[in-house]
Amino acid sequence: MTTATKQTPGSATAGNKGDLFSSYDPADFPVPRAKDEEWRFVPMRELRGLHNGKFDEPGEAAIDVDAPGNVTVEKVAGDDPRVTTTGAPTDRPAAQAWASADGVTLVTIPKNAALEEPVTITVRGNGQTAFGNVAIVAEQAAEATVLLRYVGGGTYADNVVFDLHDAARVSVVTDADWDEDAVHLSQHRAAVRRDAVLRHTVAIFGGRLVRIIPRVQFREQGGEVEMLGVYFADDGQYFETRLLVDHKHPNCKSNVLYKGALQGDPESDKPDTRTTWVGDVLIRREAENTDTYETNKNLVLSEAARAEAIPNLEIETGEIVGAGHAATVGRFDDEELFYLMSRGIPEVEARRLIIRGFFLDVINRIPARDIREELEERIVGELARVQTV
Repeated sequence: MTTATKQTPGSATAGNKGDLFSSYDPADFPVPRAKDEEWRFVPMRELRGLHNGKFDEPGEAAIDVDAPGNVTVEKVAGDDPRVTTTGAPTDRPAAQAWASADGVTLVTIPKNAALEEPVTITVRGNGQTAFGNVAIVAEQAAEATVLLRYVGGGTYADNVVFDLHDAARVSVVTDADWDEDAVHLSQHRAAVRRDAVLRHTVAIFGGRLVRIIPRVQFREQGGEVEMLGVYFADDGQYFETRLLVDHKHPNCKSNVLYKGALQGDPESDKPDTRTTWVGDVLIRREAENTDTYETNKNLVLSEAARAEAIPNLEIETGEIVGAGHAATVGRFDDEELFYLMSRGIPEVEARRLIIRGFFLDVINRIPARDIREELEERIVGELARVQTV
């Protein structure tokens, strides 16, 4: 594995966000600071040393994989060429996870396989500091659904990498269902090859601080990516997602849709509830006939809550089908609320119905029925706490 010259956090090697400095060695990165653009919203004091190396003595991450018989699962070294095709980490915590974990859990979905049951990967926190790395390789024309679930508590940093070979079709759902004390920093890196399709969903409901960074790059033409996300932050939680879709080849399509709700108790001694969403789409000079759109919508349900929504488009060619973005942060649609109340529905119940409908637009796009139903139940549980707006 190679490293490179030290640079400032988030610095680009070729002038755009798709070519950020990367390395497998945490020493190659300076320690992130609160004034750095990539970290300016993060409550740095709550990272428990994941960003600067001052973490507690780490334990071993418990990573369990439940997969159909034709899927291979193995533990490999971090320099195995099958797990480095997506590139090296682009920030210090991800590099720390790669260097500190005991290798990489490699899941390989064989050529032409069409899995009827999902591959379920469960990461269990035991209250300690831990690191982990997971790689999912979908060989040519393979089709699969992957559920990546985080449970338990503690402090955790990891890398999750996806390599989709030609014509592979993979749907992945990342379910951050941590205990309320957990801190989790995660970087996802995906390579999408010719005519491959990746449907990548992130659901964040648990944890004290959860920061997930998905980075997707089209490696050949004809690929398609759909990136979905749902999050519901309660009193004192901080959730952040920073994503990048890198259109590096022509005739590719991407769609991004994230929706979040957040509420906090003004009387609580906890910090305000906060969420941050940053969506970057890069269309390179050679990526003609690109078609892309990204959307982020947030419902703020109390005064002690704040959401940041920052969509970005970087376009280097005008020969595209279309490119756009939208982001909103707001409260309820008063007309919808009035309509439901005029039909005899109590105000609190009407608010819950609106919030549920707000999320279903994303959840209904998840192909696995069991996963959809579980996330719906999670939202219903969150809605039971909604009292005022």
